[in-house]
Amino acid sequence: MTHGRFITFEGGEGAGKSTQVARLAERLRERDLDVVQTREPGGSPGAEDIRAIALNGEPGRWSPMTESLLMFAARSDHLERTIRPALEAGRWVVCDRFADSSRAYQGAGGGAPSTFIESLDAAIVGATQPDLTLIFDLPVEVGLDRAFGRGLFETRFESKGIAFHERLRQGFLEIARVHADRCVIIDAVGDQDAVAARVWAAVEDRLP
Repeated sequence: MTHGRFITFEGGEGAGKSTQVARLAERLRERDLDVVQTREPGGSPGAEDIRAIALNGEPGRWSPMTESLLMFAARSDHLERTIRPALEAGRWVVCDRFADSSRAYQGAGGGAPSTFIESLDAAIVGATQPDLTLIFDLPVEVGLDRAFGRGLFETRFESKGIAFHERLRQGFLEIARVHADRCVIIDAVGDQDAVAARVWAAVEDRLP
């Protein structure tokens, strides 16, 4: 059986990823593809339990190192229970966040050493790397205004301050530069239809 394709969506707060994940998954299903839509942290029962721990509480509740361990623990279960079985069965996986969020949030934003994060990625993700990563980019102020204005304030991360989110944005742009073979930057400014068109163009170009 043909191995499935693995698409991840990344970006800062209020970038509109979740809406576009659902839209892409539906568009792929319209083309008779078997699609698993999932998210991180989460995507499996055990990972969802860790999500509830990792994303709630005061902004400084966990250090960046501890956050990294929590996120990769959730990711390990997600890979074992959801992602790898789907890909091996020939299904496409569309995931709202994956390992690049650890590189950006805990690494660039929080200051966890990149060597530490990459060692976790090598041990846990290994060869199960995305075929395509769409990095949603927009000005930090616009994203945070969206998140707060639409009542999306639900995790510790929105409260970490503007400097954190600026580091986060630059971290994602650096990931796109270093991993240009699999990453496409998506301009997340504009209405949902315009952004969806940019997403589809990137998918058609990279994964025809």
